[in-house]
Order: sequence, then C-alpha cells, then structure tokens
Amino acid sequence: MTTTTDRPAQIAEDATAPTRLQPHGAVAERSAASIDADPQALRAIMDGRWGWVRDELRATLPAEYCHPIDHLTTDEQRALTSERLVELAKHGGHLTSFATDVGGTADVGASTVHFESLGLADLSLTIKAGVQFGLFAGSIQALGTADHHHKYLPGAMDVSLPGCFAMTESGHGSDVASLGTTATYDAGTGELVVHTPTEKDRKDYIGNAAKDARLAVVFAQLITGGPGEEPENQGVHAILVPLRGEDGKDLPGVTTSDDGRKAGLNGVDNGRIVFDHVRVPRENLLDKYGQVAADGSYSSSLASRNARFFTTLGALVKGRVCIGGGALAATRQAMAIALTYAESRTQFPRAGADGEVTLLDYRTHQRRLLPLLARTIGLGFAQDDLTAELHAVQQTVLEGGTADPEASRALEHHAAGMKAVATWHATAAIQAAREACGGNGYLSENRLPQLKADTDVFTTFEGDNTVLLQLVAKGLLTGYRDSFKGLDTLGRAKKITTTVLDTLAVRTEARALAQRLAEVNPWGEDESVTLLDRTWQLRALAWREARVLDSLVARMRTLARTEKGFEVTNEVQDHMVLAARVHAERLIAESFASAIDAQPHGPERELLSRVMDLHVLSGLEEDRAWFLERGWISPKRSKALVATVNDLCAQLRPQTQTLVAGFGIPREWWGAAITA
Repeated sequence: MTTTTDRPAQIAEDATAPTRLQPHGAVAERSAASIDADPQALRAIMDGRWGWVRDELRATLPAEYCHPIDHLTTDEQRALTSERLVELAKHGGHLTSFATDVGGTADVGASTVHFESLGLADLSLTIKAGVQFGLFAGSIQALGTADHHHKYLPGAMDVSLPGCFAMTESGHGSDVASLGTTATYDAGTGELVVHTPTEKDRKDYIGNAAKDARLAVVFAQLITGGPGEEPENQGVHAILVPLRGEDGKDLPGVTTSDDGRKAGLNGVDNGRIVFDHVRVPRENLLDKYGQVAADGSYSSSLASRNARFFTTLGALVKGRVCIGGGALAATRQAMAIALTYAESRTQFPRAGADGEVTLLDYRTHQRRLLPLLARTIGLGFAQDDLTAELHAVQQTVLEGGTADPEASRALEHHAAGMKAVATWHATAAIQAAREACGGNGYLSENRLPQLKADTDVFTTFEGDNTVLLQLVAKGLLTGYRDSFKGLDTLGRAKKITTTVLDTLAVRTEARALAQRLAEVNPWGEDESVTLLDRTWQLRALAWREARVLDSLVARMRTLARTEKGFEVTNEVQDHMVLAARVHAERLIAESFASAIDAQPHGPERELLSRVMDLHVLSGLEEDRAWFLERGWISPKRSKALVATVNDLCAQLRPQTQTLVAGFGIPREWWGAAITA
C-alpha cells in the first residue's frame, strides 16, 4: 500500500505549483444538470477493465437468484443455495480462478470481478460460492502443489467435492498466529495427527461446516522434528482433513455442529468443528511453503517462521479484495432501489403550486443519498485499481512463478484498508437507503432488509475492520521509519518538511522554517483557490494524511520514553485507526481522479468530475472541524464547503438515474416491488 512518504511527498515537493489555480475544465462553469451523458458509455467506464466478466454474468445469471429468500426456513434456504451453487458452477464463471492445467482459464482479475458481480445476487449464494471456489479451492491452489491440484481441484470446481476453510477458532478470531489446533507428525505411521486441545480452539463460524463440507482445509500449528530432534512448532500450516463420508455423517474423530440461524446469510451453513486426534496422511499437508519428510524433518524455502506465516496469509489476500467488492455490489443495488423510489414517491403539497413534492427534490433527501452515491462510485474505481494490483501480484503465481515480496506486502495493506472502508460504507449506505424508503424499505419484498442483514457481517469477514486498519497503520509506520534511514538530523528535517509543510512548527530547531512555509502555503487559507480545484482537493487529503501520521509518530516517541511496547501502541490505537482511514481516503480519491483523467473530454467525464467533487467535498465537510483546528481552512471556507455540497447535490439530482444506469444492474435483478 502506498505510504505517505510516496505520493503526498511528490505533491508537497512541487515548487512550481501556482498560488492561484483554475477549476478543473469547463465543468466548473457548467451546471451538472445540463450534462447529457450516455448511460451506456457511463456503464462501460464504470464496468472497468474486466467489463466482459460483468456482461457474461448479466447474460447468464437467472433473475430469481437476485430475489429475496429470507421468507424461507433455514433448511429451505440452505437447500436452495446449495442447489444454485451447483447450477452456478455449470456456467463456468468461477473457472477464471484456476490454472489452465486443471481446467481453469487463469485470470485473477476476472475471477475477482466475477465474485464482486455476484454480490448483486442473493448474498448467501455469493458467500457460499466464495467459500467453495475462493477459500476452499483457492487455498488448495495457493498453498498446495501439483499433486494436490490435480487430485482435489476438479471436484472442488464442479462442487462434487464440497469443502470448507477452517481457520477461525472460537478463542482466536483475527489472531491467526495464535491458533490452538495442532497437527503433530507421527513418523512411525507417516501421519499428521490433527487435534483440538480445548474448547476455545475449536473451529468456529466456518462456512459449509454445519452440513455440506466433506473436506476441510484446516489451519493448525504444525509440530514435527527430524531423527534425534525434539518436535518443534513450525507455525501455522494448512492440512486437508476429511470431515464427512458420502453418507453425510461425521468421520471418526470429527465432531461438527451448527452455529444456528444468523441475522443474515442463512443459506450458508456455518458451523463448528472439533478434532479428536484425527489422523491424515503426511501428503495432506499443503506444502508449497513448508515440507515434512517421511522421517519428520522439516524444510522450507523461506528463511523463518514469520516469513512462512506472512507468505501463507499473503497468498490468501484475494479473499479481502473479494469481500470489499461484494459489499460494493450490494451497496450499488441498495442505492439503485432507494434513488429510483425517491424519483416516484411524493410527500406533502408543494407550497404555491399544484401537486406534491417528489422525495428527491427535498434537500434533506439529496443530502441523505447523493453523497453516498458519489462515494459508492468512487469506491468502485478504487476497487478496480485494487483488483488490478491483485492481478499483477498473483497472476505470476497462478502461472507458476513467484510473487514479488514487496509488492505482496503493499497489496496486503491496500486490501486491508479498502476492505474496511468499503464494508463500513456498505453498512452505512444500505441503512440510509432503508430509512430513505420509509416503511417500504422495511418490507422484505423490497429487498433492502435482506441486503442490510446479509452485508452486516462483511465488516468482520476476512478480519475485523478495526484490526485491519491497525495492520494498515503499522505498514504506514514502517514506511515512515524506512524513509528516514541513512538521514542525519538535517536530512530528517528536510524530509519531513517536504512531506507535510507545517508539522515542524512544534519542533524548536525548525520552527522558523515551518512558519515561513505555512505563511506562503497557497493550498489552505488562500480563498482564491476554488473548492472545485482538483489539485486543491487531492492536496487537502494528502496533507491530512501526512499530518496525522507525523503526529502519530510524535506521540509514540513521547510515550516510548516512559511506557513499554504494548502500552505505547494501546495508547495510540485510535490515532492509528485514523491514520489508516485517511490514508485509504486519499487512495480512493486518487483512483477516482485517475479514472476521470483516463477518459476523453466529453459529457461522461464532466459528469464523473462533478460526482468526484461531491465525494471529496462531502468527506471534507464531515471532517471540517479537524481542518479548522489545524488552520488548513478558515471559518469562511468551512461555510463554503457546506454551500458547495448543497449546490452539487442540487446539480446532480437530475442525473441520478443516469448514474444508477451506469451501475449496469439489469432491472429484473433488483428484486424490489417498489421499483417494479
């Protein structure tokens, strides 16, 4: 993930930047309401690089797969979802996930977009497909070798071998390194003995575990030693463990149970698994990154236990990318329903005129939905960039090569931040859509309740969002530290000065320099720089990110004088989460701006430019107290932010159906009676 020592510094170091800037293009002098964008052209832009995947799914996915099924019992939902998964596999869209030598078409980006687009369907089907094809089969492909691939993947791909991904434990949620399940090698029999030591070490919340899975990819502490050696814990590894026979009954030593009915996603049979000294052949170890010889000797091409652990988890990062994409697809669906309903529903007489007022004509309704629409569009472009980054890193691996470690680490941080902000946005936007439709939004027939229930858990899928943002923050801190390596005191001061113009004001030795920079800074207080200036918008986000990170480092250095490691980190956890969030916000805006810049001049580019204005400025408006406290904006400019957001909402109000059409959701997929 790009750190604040990269792109923000480049902006700060641009000494040629003018002190007075013009608004971006002709759009600044033209009402967005008058822009005549083509919905199909807009859809092509928003579909992105793998638009053909979306088109194929539009042509093949039955409309009934998108309609609410929450009126069914748990057993009925599960049976229907399992049946639909088998049918979905016949269409072959998931084959893009797999290498050509096992019958796949080997396109990482396409498979990610396929999952994202499935987020428009019933989300139980989406998640069950993700468990079967992404987590279960995907981990065999990523962590296994050719023998594993040819033995297990064909059945996983056509669902004749249903499986599950058994990582999470009751007492070890996001802390994968501390998993309690053990896999101890017995050299006398050539078997791995998989065991659950205590109740907190049982596998829990595992999709497909309660009913369907016959084989599990189990993550456990691998314990082994060569001749004359004491057995040693080699860290977390993945082992294939059979769960059920053809008759559907648990195999000896395996006990599965049902997590029960959930708030949503009841078509997925989440369950618990306990192992009582279950023996499996040594060959069931997915041993791409760590091998156990017949005599128990352990070997790995990776130098350390930590390296093996992070390489293993890095190979599975695609799950986080997919969850964020699926959440965005559900958000698009909710926005389409709420905005379309708001175009037809009227409420209260229009003062001084005949008829009633359409909901979307009310400023409060525009304020409620249009910034969320703009953010949904912006996140879509950021998701496309993340998918392209994932493709670049993992396509080489899918084709038999080795991933670049530095690129893999950057991807892990980027995926963690995007997953957090996208799923939190889904929760907020779908709730707002539900409220905006009043009582109709609470009816199952209008799909919003099921979208709300089914996406709620996305904030904890593939890692709790708060934990993920702390992971991002640690990456930012590492990048900050690395950027100062080899610099003397003066060099450090220069580096910080070019990264964030006024953070040195609190440092005695550089106070004068920082004050001079702040006085000539054209980006904050200069009222001649319009709020619609794209450079000013991006500059504000970059400045905020750099300022937050620099102040976080300063706090940690101060605390480190009197506190120990945990106390220091614990004291600044809220600050770390803020640093990660504003970092993600900057990346989202830059993706949005890049997508716009890639388009030829025309109405679609103009419309998206105004949508980006609303996205960025409504975000700055929410955070304007922070900018005011630090002198980046004046009270006058703070008030101007509110007025500009109001104006943008009014201008984009006539464009809402064009923007909804840009999502490319077939109308028969909406599944909402109020939009029929």
